[in-house]
Amino acid sequence: MKVLVAGATGSTGARVVEHLQVRAHVAVALVRSSSDTSVLPEGVETRTGDLTDLRDDVCDGCDAVIFAAGSGADTDADMTDRVDRDGAMALVDRAKAAGVQRFVMLSSAGAESPDPESELGHYLKAKHDADEYLKASGLSYAIVRPVALTDDDGEREVRFGDEVEPDGEAARGDVASVLVDALASERWRNRTARMESIG
Repeated sequence: MKVLVAGATGSTGARVVEHLQVRAHVAVALVRSSSDTSVLPEGVETRTGDLTDLRDDVCDGCDAVIFAAGSGADTDADMTDRVDRDGAMALVDRAKAAGVQRFVMLSSAGAESPDPESELGHYLKAKHDADEYLKASGLSYAIVRPVALTDDDGEREVRFGDEVEPDGEAARGDVASVLVDALASERWRNRTARMESIG
């Protein structure tokens, strides 16, 4: 499967690219012209693009998309909207036009019902809007909502859904593994679930 990865040079996205290669998928890393591509495995195909101004053909030739991008903790509300909401929605549109088989979205716990008064309220609302847009798109989708992320690799021991502890943690390595699992798993077809690492 040929998979476009948005956010491929980020902390989670780079792990996604590695998992795709290990599982014999072909990763296509969506990168900005200013991205540090040294974090990517040697020989990975790259495709230049910016989530705030995507080309119409950005998904052409790809079988699936994994959205693992994020505006970052230090960005303002406008950039959060442009990347986490509008950028994600634009990529959904490009994926649908290109006929991709599945769109896997990295979201966040709390996006199901964001509290506008919370510290992360604006970010979670942007994620919520992008998730709902994907659900309504007609694409086959999977939406993964991890709790607080750590930079650990994890042990591939995870749990999903209502049993997830709100104050738990999710290792980025585990999250990347789940995102790649969700590409073809029937268990993940049109599913939205919280996740946490328990290993």
